[in-house]
Order: sequence, then C-alpha cells, then structure tokens
Amino acid sequence: MKKSYAVSLIVRLAALGVVAGLTASLLTACAGGGDKSKPAELAANAPKLGIRLAWTARVGAVNFPLNIAVASVNKANDTIFMVASSDGIVASIDAVSGRELWRDQAGKALAAGVGADASFAAVVTSANELVTFDNGREVWRQKLGTSSYTAPLVSGGKVFVLGADRAISAFELASGKQLWSQKRSTEALTLRQSGVLLMVSDTLVSSVAGRLVGINTLDGNIRWSTPIASARGTNEIERLVDLVGRVSNNSEVVCARAYRVSVGCVNASRGSLLWTKPAVGLEGVQGDASTLFGAEADGKVIAWNRVNGERLWQTEQLLNRNLSAPAVLDKAIVVGDSTGLVHFLSKTDGSSLNRMATDGSAIAAAPVVVGNTLVVVTRNGGVFGFIAE
Repeated sequence: MKKSYAVSLIVRLAALGVVAGLTASLLTACAGGGDKSKPAELAANAPKLGIRLAWTARVGAVNFPLNIAVASVNKANDTIFMVASSDGIVASIDAVSGRELWRDQAGKALAAGVGADASFAAVVTSANELVTFDNGREVWRQKLGTSSYTAPLVSGGKVFVLGADRAISAFELASGKQLWSQKRSTEALTLRQSGVLLMVSDTLVSSVAGRLVGINTLDGNIRWSTPIASARGTNEIERLVDLVGRVSNNSEVVCARAYRVSVGCVNASRGSLLWTKPAVGLEGVQGDASTLFGAEADGKVIAWNRVNGERLWQTEQLLNRNLSAPAVLDKAIVVGDSTGLVHFLSKTDGSSLNRMATDGSAIAAAPVVVGNTLVVVTRNGGVFGFIAE
C-alpha cells in the first residue's frame, strides 16, 4: 500500500472506529500522520439565494453518527423531526417554530439514532440496547447481540436494526418482541459509520459489504443482492468496502456510496444495477429526480446524471473542508463543513449561492429538509432552522 494513502486512510478509519478485525499492529504499521491540507480559503460571500435563520434550539454534544429523523405526521404537513445527543437525550422539535415538543433520556450514551415515525422514536445505546419512545415516554428496550452505528428504521409497525456486523433484526414496534434476524457472514472490516437501511415500497433495503440488499420484511429472506463495489487490494484495509448512509431514493431508484470506492444506483423493485462510477467520498449522497450529488474525501462536490452516472459538474471551492453528505432544496444543494458553515450551492453548476454560520463547531449530521425548513445540527449540539426565501 502506498504510504500517503495508508496514512490518510488509517487516520480516517481510526476516527470512525473501524470494527472487527483491525489490529493494533496494522494501525502501527501504516500510521504516521494525517492529511494536513488546509481548508480552502473562501471567497467573500455574495448571496444569490435568500436564506434566513428562522430559529435555534439545542440538544447535547453530538459525537456519534446522528440521523436527523423526519417524523411523517401526514403527507401534507411533515413538520416534526427528532434529534439526539451523545449523552442519551432524545428530543422532538417542530420545524416551523423550533419549539421542543418532548425530551427524554435513554439512560446511557448513544451509538446510533434517531429512527422515527409520527409518534415513535428509536435509538441504540453504547450498551447495545435498542430503546423506543412513544411521544416522549420510553415504552421498551431490548438487548442486542451486537453494536450498531446505523439509526434504527421505524416502519410498518416494526423497528429494524442494522448491526455493526451488518446483521439485520426486526422487532415488533408495539411490544419489542424480536420477529426475525438475518445473519451475515462477518466481513474482515466494517466502518463505525452509518450503513444503509430504508424502506422502498414493501422491500427493506440494506447494505452488506459493497452490496445493496433487498429483504422481505415479513421473514427476513433476501429478495435480491446487487453490488455497488467489490473488494480489491492485498490486505484488509485495502480490501475494505462498505456502503455508507445517507442514500438517495427516488421512484424506487436507490443511489448509494461505497466508502472511498464508488457511487451507483439500483432499481430496488427489480434489484438490477443501473450504473456505478468510481468515486472516493466518505459520506453519503442525495439527489432529486434527475441528479445525484455528493462530496468527495478532498472536498470536491460532484453532480452525476441519475439515469446513467455521467458526471455533470464538479466544484473545488470547498476543498479540505470535511463536508457532510448533502441535502437538496428546490434550487440548491446544501453541505456543512468542519467549521460550522453551511454552504448553499447551485444545483446547475455548483457555484456558490450563499453560506450561513452556525456555532463554529463542525456540522454533525447530513442536513435535512423538514417541510420548508432546512435543519442543521452541530457537534456542540446546536440545532438551526434555515428558510430559503
């Protein structure tokens, strides 16, 4: 392995906490320093898109792979979201006003969360417990057989959990009873980072190694398995291949990123691969009906044609700024960086439309759009609601 690649990859893997099979000797052999490239200097902000800060709120510090969960109240008015902090706080917030609706405590530090529907929320603690809340009241907790770094999925009266070993378990939402468990052959390495877990029609779509997998929610049987990337290289680190959240789902076409290897799209109704392209990003992707967007490890932001994977544009204005996965607005894509800035880029060519400051700490999770509000959460626990005007 080339030393420069090994150094940057090991530092990133150590920060993420790669699990299973990565030995101290391997870290020692490859380590020796990180990528010290300075964040790109930013041009003066010249707003071309009106953005205003509508409100702020606060949870505790966030040092785990947080998923900001949008709770589907109804199809016309989805305005509630749920967030959590490392020390176990779970909170429900109204996206219009920023008003906190409820707050509860999981009792232990969190490893993954939040998954939610209209009233239920689910998180996983560092003690490997799945904990569910109903409108701010804990209703049950279930001990898991392994750790998890992916937010549970609450859907159809069930809670689905993706383990660090990429095994999937299903629990009855009302009672916590385990319904089934889909065991996986253990990979040499997986990431301490969110994997893939979403519903597409009546199929549960998840990830194992470099593959998207479609699962029958009734019994856990696999319907299809499609590769986005394949392992390569001569040792465990070089052969690491894992899909990372978030993913983009539009009209049953699911697009995902394989960590540092590729991006690709799969038709989730048939399980057929539509395309895959080389890419070296660390975080997930997002898109709309025509375009897929993502940030590379070095801070390039890229747009791909969703139909065939053709690269439409890329911008290098945010190099080395440790970007989040993007969110998509009507006219802009949005990424957060390690200095707490939120960047609004043109969907057409990636040019800067505006940027907004938060509290100076890194953006902790991929921003999400809740109704008409863009929600951003920082490592220090700041929750910010922005409105495009």
